Amino acid sequence: MKKWTSMLLSTILLLSVLAGCGPSKSADSSSGAASGGDGASGKPVELTFWGDWAGEGQKQFETMVDAFNKSQDKIRVKYVLQQDMITKFMTMASAGGEMPDLVFWDRWRTSLYAPKNVFHPIDEFMAQDKVNKDDFYGEAIKELSYDGKLYGLPLTVDARALFYNKKLLNQAGVKPPTTWDELEQAAIKTTKWNGGKLEVAGFSLADNGLFNMYLQQAGGQMMDETGTKTNFNNDKGKAVLDFWDRLLNKDKVYKVGFEQGLGEGTDAFVTGKLAMQYTGPWMLSTYKKYGKDLDFGVVVPPVGPNGDKGSVMGGLGLVIPEGSKHQKEAWEFMKWWAANKENALLWAKTSLNIPGFKPALQDPFFQNDPLWKPFLDTLEFAKIRPQHPGYSVMEDDALIPSLQLFQQNKQNAADTLAKAQQRGDQLLQDNAVVK
Repeated sequence: MKKWTSMLLSTILLLSVLAGCGPSKSADSSSGAASGGDGASGKPVELTFWGDWAGEGQKQFETMVDAFNKSQDKIRVKYVLQQDMITKFMTMASAGGEMPDLVFWDRWRTSLYAPKNVFHPIDEFMAQDKVNKDDFYGEAIKELSYDGKLYGLPLTVDARALFYNKKLLNQAGVKPPTTWDELEQAAIKTTKWNGGKLEVAGFSLADNGLFNMYLQQAGGQMMDETGTKTNFNNDKGKAVLDFWDRLLNKDKVYKVGFEQGLGEGTDAFVTGKLAMQYTGPWMLSTYKKYGKDLDFGVVVPPVGPNGDKGSVMGGLGLVIPEGSKHQKEAWEFMKWWAANKENALLWAKTSLNIPGFKPALQDPFFQNDPLWKPFLDTLEFAKIRPQHPGYSVMEDDALIPSLQLFQQNKQNAADTLAKAQQRGDQLLQDNAVVK
């Protein structure tokens, strides 16, 4: 499935999401690099690393590649930027072309592509080098697994938490919310209308792709116990839509299209036109950089009516193609980057991402910054998306279009859930077998 649908931000903010701080000195590899070079010549083994991060993201990758190359003399890694990477990768895999040795991988894609036998499992490497799965987030490891085999290691983990404007909440005399009821009241008190014009929205409902998160908070889940059908056309799904309906139509804390209508180069949260929103840790550096007058805080997502917690874990990892000619050496680079505390921390400081390697999170870089804590707390209960191969198609082509009609008052809650279920179950069935 595609990445989470996110609210429309200004061009300059989008370009800055990947911006990181200056690199620090890399740690040495935790174990020796793979033995041997290219045979008789004794030259280093050359690895090709594919990714689709350009600009600042490319610089961040090259920081890690350079640090690894300097840490030993047996392997040399080169980062190669790829446009439309997945299409090119699958084309070369099916045609028997020259494959890269590592690929930067959006983890949710694993259940769709692993059955095609295009990745090399790393279980034997893990056992041989005594790399412990428990040092990583279990949900992230699960997302990189298929049919009992592990196909990569997580580089980043993320989840949505609630960002709030301290000034707006203080002026309204409310505290950061911890429940749906508190969220609703805080949104009401921070919303400002000038006649028929919404000037300050109390809470953003721009991203209906977050339905999964709300459903968890309502005590539900997206798929049934068989993992083959949807499970939102019920009282849990209705509780979500009833909550949205109150916020939009009764409380009027938000207006569909509000953020898009503010003008080019304007971000509602940065400019104080939005009191609260769900977003991820990737926005911390952006808001610190561009929100000079913005005093904001972050809290874990408020719980639902019965105290249920909910957030969706996402993130990226490294995988080794089955067609790589240097799988052992590729594993050495993967292990050095993703399974070493100091190197994972270098990556965190360089990219300002939360690493998938949990021991790195004990560093003061994370522990002494109060803005990281809500995300670390949220990641303890966040769940990955269902691993059905057709889940992304179901969400994109059945659920989200139906939710859009609901938010636009063109469809009631019952019809929204029923139509999404009918179309969604059919899409799950049609995409159950990976071809």
